Amino acid sequence: MKLIILDRDGVINQDRGDFVKSADEWIPIPGSMDAIAFLTEAGYTVVVATNQSGIGRKYFTMQDLNEMHAKMHRLAVQAGGVIDGIWFCPHTNADNCNCRKPKPGMIQDILERFQAEAADTWLVGDSLRDLQAIAAVGGKSALVLTGKGKKTLTTQEAELPENTQVFDSLMAFSQYIMQQEREKQA
Repeated sequence: MKLIILDRDGVINQDRGDFVKSADEWIPIPGSMDAIAFLTEAGYTVVVATNQSGIGRKYFTMQDLNEMHAKMHRLAVQAGGVIDGIWFCPHTNADNCNCRKPKPGMIQDILERFQAEAADTWLVGDSLRDLQAIAAVGGKSALVLTGKGKKTLTTQEAELPENTQVFDSLMAFSQYIMQQEREKQA
C-alpha cells in the first residue's frame, strides 16, 4: 500500500488565523489540486488528517465542514485526483483526546484502515504537530513551506523529527514523489 497523508489547512488550502469556517473560505493553494492528481497518478492512496477544533469551539458546524470537504473532493476530482478518505479531530486541546495531532490516534486509525506500513507512509504538513504525529508511529515526515510551514521551519527547526524533508509546497513534494517513482521503475 502506497499511502500519503496530507494535513489540510496550510497544505491543501489557504489557512486563516480565524479558522476556515465555510466552503467559501476554503480556497485551494495554487497547484495543490494538481499535486493530489499527480500523487493519485503515481499510484498513491491519498488521505487527509486534519485537526478541526473550530467544531469544538463552535466556530462552524459539521454541516459547514462537510461542505468544505465536498468542495475539496470535487476540486481534486476535477484535477484528476482522488482523496480516498478524510479523518478529522473536532476536539480542542482541553478535551485531551488521542486523535488531535500531535497525538497519533488519527494516524494509527488511517494506517489500520488501509493496512499500510508506517515506515512506508508519508505525512505532509505545515506544523510541528503534524510531523510529530507521523514520527510517533515511525512514518516519514515532509514539511511544506506554505501555510505555517515557513514559521515552523524558522522557529522550530531543531524540534523537527529526524529525517524530515522540506518542500516549498505540496506541488514540490508531489514532483519529488513522482521522480522517486520514475527512478524505481528505471
